[in-house]
Amino acid sequence: MSVPDYMQCAEDHQTLLVVVQPVGIVPEESFFRIYKRISAVSQVNVRDSQRVLYIRYRHHYPPENNEWGDFQTHRKVVGLITITECSSAKEWPQTFEKFHLQKEMYGSTLYDSRLFVFGLQGEIAEQPRTDVAFYPSYDECETVEKRIEDFIESLFIVLESKRLDRATDKSGDKIPLLCVPFEKKDFVGLDTDSRHYKKRCQGRMRKHVGDLCLQAGMLQDSLVHYHMAVELLRSVNDFLWLGAALEGLCSASVIYHYPGGTGGKVGSRRAQGGSLSAEAGNRHRPGKDAISILFCALTSNGINADTSAEIGRAKNCLSPEDIIEKYKEAISYYGKYKNAGVIELEACVKAVRVLAMQKRSMEASEFLQNAVYINLRQLSEEEKIQRYSILSELYERIGFHRKSAFFKRIAAMQCAAPSIPEPGWRACYKLLLETLPGYSLSLDPQDFSKGTHRGWAAVQMRLLHELVYASRRMGNPALCVRHLSFLLQTMLDFLSDQEKKDVTQSLESYTAKCPGTMEVITLPDGLKLPPVPFTKLPIVKSVKLLNLPTSLRPHKMKSLLGQNVSTKSPFIYSPIIAHSRGEERNKKIDFQWVQADVCEVQLMVYNPMPFELRVENMGLLTTGVEFESLPAALSLPAESGLYPVTLVGVPQTTGHITVNGYHTSVFGVFSDCLLDNLPGVKTNGCTVEVIPALPRLQISTSLPRSAHTLQPSSGDEISTNVSVQLYNGETQQLIIKLENIGTEPLEKLEVTAKTVNTKEKLYGDFLTWNLEDTLCQFPLKPGKIATFIVNIKVKLDFSCQENLLQDLSDDGISVSGLPLSSPFRQVVKPRVETKPLNPQESSKVGDFSHVKPDVLISQQTLSMMWCSLVLVRWKKHTGTSFHFPYGLEL
Repeated sequence: MSVPDYMQCAEDHQTLLVVVQPVGIVPEESFFRIYKRISAVSQVNVRDSQRVLYIRYRHHYPPENNEWGDFQTHRKVVGLITITECSSAKEWPQTFEKFHLQKEMYGSTLYDSRLFVFGLQGEIAEQPRTDVAFYPSYDECETVEKRIEDFIESLFIVLESKRLDRATDKSGDKIPLLCVPFEKKDFVGLDTDSRHYKKRCQGRMRKHVGDLCLQAGMLQDSLVHYHMAVELLRSVNDFLWLGAALEGLCSASVIYHYPGGTGGKVGSRRAQGGSLSAEAGNRHRPGKDAISILFCALTSNGINADTSAEIGRAKNCLSPEDIIEKYKEAISYYGKYKNAGVIELEACVKAVRVLAMQKRSMEASEFLQNAVYINLRQLSEEEKIQRYSILSELYERIGFHRKSAFFKRIAAMQCAAPSIPEPGWRACYKLLLETLPGYSLSLDPQDFSKGTHRGWAAVQMRLLHELVYASRRMGNPALCVRHLSFLLQTMLDFLSDQEKKDVTQSLESYTAKCPGTMEVITLPDGLKLPPVPFTKLPIVKSVKLLNLPTSLRPHKMKSLLGQNVSTKSPFIYSPIIAHSRGEERNKKIDFQWVQADVCEVQLMVYNPMPFELRVENMGLLTTGVEFESLPAALSLPAESGLYPVTLVGVPQTTGHITVNGYHTSVFGVFSDCLLDNLPGVKTNGCTVEVIPALPRLQISTSLPRSAHTLQPSSGDEISTNVSVQLYNGETQQLIIKLENIGTEPLEKLEVTAKTVNTKEKLYGDFLTWNLEDTLCQFPLKPGKIATFIVNIKVKLDFSCQENLLQDLSDDGISVSGLPLSSPFRQVVKPRVETKPLNPQESSKVGDFSHVKPDVLISQQTLSMMWCSLVLVRWKKHTGTSFHFPYGLEL
């Protein structure tokens, strides 16, 4: 026997093997459709008995394995079901002849056979036959399951007759010597009358009867026969058959201890299949009476299912621990025979399944390690793939996930072996995907951003490279790009500088044919590969939303002519809401953006690559309002350190906008990077209010610009400084042009003035204006200009008191006239600090009655005044006014 059955388990020893094969040309889909219905009848209750028969179906079985049927009866093909298509009566003789040729392949071991014919109608199909069933089509075959039940009943009749024939002690009859194929030449010329030879024959026959009892549903009888066979075979050192008897004893004990089976589907053995109902037994068919009489004779012959109650279970059934010990002993006996490698391998697989049920993983791994080194004949590539796949499955069952992944990866590599004319790259790729969990590897990049790296990075990178290679050989560049992107994103910290260069070069070559996208890739088997955004190319350390420039910055409207009302609320501390306030502060922004104005977000980025990183099409990802992102391109030097990058965009509608992340294009891969997926990123918040668009105003004056700033800006106003020189009493006009350079009309204008930095008494209004002519031009449409005239009139009191002159001198203001001398100071009356200056007296220019001057100052005095003129443009928005203040300093 050269072809192992890796799906074998201990309970298969009690099954009857039935082969289902097509005859002639049968569509594969149609064949497996019927095969599925046939194989569903795998467990049948025997009529008028408590026994249960189990059937094992195969659609392919090597004839050389059938030669080992005497060694272990569950390897013997006892039933044959053939499926064929026949469309006319002329084809029927040839079809029936093919059926007989198929039977000859397993003729020495067959108990019974059936032929299912589809498509033939007429006189031939109407003839009643036991071994042939006719059906008009594959859709009109309701009685297939009932035919299979009848077929299994006939198999049981033959099985029971053989069991009774072999089990009956016939005194004086010579017991035949059962042999495996390679033993026949070794027994030529032996003394068949020796006691040693007879014991060998008896022991082998006892073991064979034990197999028949187990298949016939007589568990306790089989245990008795196995124990007797072990004693007889041990006495003659018949090690091969002794191993088979021990394995049979283990199988019967496993069936008793684990009625649900060890094949992986717990409880499935009792749930599957049908039963031989009274209706099935009473259906008319030729030979029914003869079979019924034989069945009654067999069940009343003294050996039936009730015999089990007469045998002590504790004495014959092995304990769970003893089962494993006997398996080890049986495998050691098999190991003595080179031609029994397949039997040894299958016994190891069965023992592993039992140990998996017992949760004894370490002992199971020892059996599997032994199975790996069992030397079989030169296996084909397909058999190697099957062997490594089963080893992987068994390691997975006992919890050795990494070892399971190791053998599955070997099976994947075997699919693309050089010796295969047409390598199966799709099968290779599929098996490689199945190895990922064993190496703690997931194709979801989110799993690698939650904490520390798990698994061996070197092995994971090797596996990802193999996935890329298999994808390329499959002719799927999109898969290549996705796996290379995943490799670069998740394994960046473990790649050397040279490996980074090699991976990026390969990625660029693939993206030249198929750019990387953010779409989910769905494989033919339904597996979905999520997108891989490049959040590390570049690495973003912080994100900051920037306020608008001062000239475009909106402020809540407060009338400049009225009083400011405090909006402060009392502070109340509560530890319950402290956390939510912190979250609110972290998310909300205390300034506004304006519709249709360019807004900015600053990112601090870092290039981890050892070469210059080119980032293209970098822009913002937002939600909440319609937003036009203006993409940017940047080039970061190698290992640049923190580098500021400003991304801009224009909100098109109003509301609350949330900056969720950014998008990039690196190495031909488009990425949408969300801030929630960037660990450790610092941000001042990500949600800001967008208010309606406001007008933009440009102011120009008729006066020259001043080189000095006379009053520091408060930060909320945009100031321009102009200068003018006037003599006391002089008047001059200031022409101010207001140009609407925006897209929104200017609806309202407010003007206010205040005088600062003067020590003189001012008479009348220093600045006067008339807004009626200007307001007639409002609302000021975009592109229009309005003129605004301000009258500047100087009227000051220059009473020549010593303190006033001293203050003017201290302020750096020159007084034209004769120099002041010390005698002048001597004749001036002493300054009375507490005496207030009478406004009426001081209003008389040149009145110095309170002093006695030697020199009269008769020329006019030059004075400089500083004035702030504030113009306000504003627009209402949902009950709240926003404005842009402009300041004009004189």
